[in-house]
Amino acid sequence: MIAPGAWLGVLGGGQLGRMFAAAAQNHGYRVAVLDPDPHAPAASFADEHIVAAYDDQEAWKQLAARCVAVTTEFENVPAEALRFLADHCFVAPKAHHVAAFQDRGAEKAALTAAGLEVAPYKLVESFDDLRGCEHLLPGILKRIRWGYDGKGQARVKTQAELEAAFENFVGPCVLEKQVALAKELSVVAARDRHGNIVTYPTAENHHENGILDTSFVPAHIDPKTDTLAQSLARKLLAHADYVGVLCVEMFLLQDGSLLVNEIAPRPHNSGHYTLDACTTSQFEQQLRVLIDAPLGDTRLVRPAAMVNLLGDLWADGEPDWAKVLAAPHTRLHLYGKREARRGRKMGHFTCLGEGNEAPIAQALRLKQALTPQTETAQVAAG
Repeated sequence: MIAPGAWLGVLGGGQLGRMFAAAAQNHGYRVAVLDPDPHAPAASFADEHIVAAYDDQEAWKQLAARCVAVTTEFENVPAEALRFLADHCFVAPKAHHVAAFQDRGAEKAALTAAGLEVAPYKLVESFDDLRGCEHLLPGILKRIRWGYDGKGQARVKTQAELEAAFENFVGPCVLEKQVALAKELSVVAARDRHGNIVTYPTAENHHENGILDTSFVPAHIDPKTDTLAQSLARKLLAHADYVGVLCVEMFLLQDGSLLVNEIAPRPHNSGHYTLDACTTSQFEQQLRVLIDAPLGDTRLVRPAAMVNLLGDLWADGEPDWAKVLAAPHTRLHLYGKREARRGRKMGHFTCLGEGNEAPIAQALRLKQALTPQTETAQVAAG
């Protein structure tokens, strides 16, 4: 095991890097973060902030010289950076895993190879590939790379809409058939270098405009579905020989079947509830994998409801945090971002409770109380 006092590196200085740094420092480790933004959320938490582009090879050398192990906080880092670092220190996740999950086509191929079902889809690299797609309409056209939080995606119902969306994206895409959803679920899981696997409780997720809005744990699903969701996450980790923390996002269809939607090779927004509601948070788990410590207990201590705080809430100025801080069994997490923009994740809060429904009810009340009056008026007018 890598002993406390050692330096650990993180590629990415967003909120996930910030929370990893906090977990590592709480355990006595020092953290170096590589991120081009001098005001990145993790910068104020890191012991050292290397301000450089992710493809800066001199920065890679600096990180490699400092750290005994390196991880990532988002998947769109250059895989070549991870390959370079792996020659000098322990790296998790591995470059080939990150490369596969950066590309929706490669991702779906990996899922299929692992025996997991995905929604019907087709790779679209040219206008010729748009022929014969009628069976996939209505569908969702997604850019192969750099799509997240609803970005780089378009819902299409007709051939004309499909062609217009493809022309707008200018590059390879995946066309997925729209499926009849009952719920959206996710499972955060971890696998260490010895093949041991742990999974966190299944989360039920609700999105608005393609961005995660709320997560409820435990999910409102039957035990059979829960067992299946957990087993799919374990199956993927084992088949891929993956080392690290990842999140498996799934669709529960109205017929009761489960499809795998996407993989995030890192801690995930839907797993933020683990900071307050689980014995071991997803970020401490990421640390444990990196330092080769035994995987932590993932049990849910109390039911939880997590609400994302987007930049939209700042429309009338700084939100009234007193409403959240005064609420019992509620934890507020702000990410330290300097600029609030629409759709930008600025923080989250988590409500805990003794029963499954109490934290959900409180979370939704607080969410409504924080909603700016201008937005409320617009909704009412609409």
